[in-house]
Amino acid sequence: MRIVIADDAVLIREGLSALLRQAGMTVLAAVKDAHELLDAVAGHRPDAVIVDIRMPPTYTTEGLAVAERIRRDYSGIAVLVLSMHIETEYALAIVNSGEGGVGYLLKERILDVEQVVTALRELASGGAVIDPALVEELMARRRTGGRIDRLTVREQEVLALMAQGFTNRAIADRLRLSSKTIESYVTSILERLQIDAAEGVHRRVRAVLMYLRSNSSGGWGP
Repeated sequence: MRIVIADDAVLIREGLSALLRQAGMTVLAAVKDAHELLDAVAGHRPDAVIVDIRMPPTYTTEGLAVAERIRRDYSGIAVLVLSMHIETEYALAIVNSGEGGVGYLLKERILDVEQVVTALRELASGGAVIDPALVEELMARRRTGGRIDRLTVREQEVLALMAQGFTNRAIADRLRLSSKTIESYVTSILERLQIDAAEGVHRRVRAVLMYLRSNSSGGWGP
C-alpha cells in the first residue's frame, strides 16, 4: 500500500514512516503541513493518507480541513486522521464526510503498527475505522429511539467492534465465539438496521456509519 504521512512533529512522522516501511508499506512522502500534504497527494496519488488533526500554522483544525478536501477531491484515497486526545465532535465530523474509506485513531495507537496497518487496509477497502476509546465514549452517550435500539446487547457489541475495524474472525476471537456465530450476528444486524442487500460489500460500512452517526447530527467542524 502506498502512503503519504503529514505531521508537524518530525519524530512522529519519521518514526511512523519507519514502522510502516518495516510492515511492508510504501511511504511515498512524509510532510509537515497541509500545503505540503496537498502537493504530495496531487503528485503521488497514494492509496491512503495519514494526517494529524492539528497542524501549522494555528494548530486548530488544519488537519481536519485538509482531510475534508482530500475526501472531496480524491474519492479513491483513504484518509486516516490521528489525534493526541479524543475529540468526539471532530471525529464524528470525519466519519460523516463520506461513505467509508475514512478513520480516526488516537496517536498512541501508532506504537502498535499492526493496528495501524489493519486500519489502513480496512480503509483502503472502503471501510470505516474509529478508535476503541471513542467507540466506548459513543456507546456511553448514544441517544435512544433510533434503529440501533433494535439491536440486542450482543449485536451492539459486535457492531461496536466492527466500528473499530475488526474483521469477523477477529471479533470471533475477541468474544470467544465461532466465526459462523459472528456471521449470523452481522447478518441479523444488517437486517434489523434495514440495510439493503443490493449494497453488497458496502452494507457493513453502512451499518458502521449508521452506528457512529446515531451519536451526531453530522457536519464538519466542532
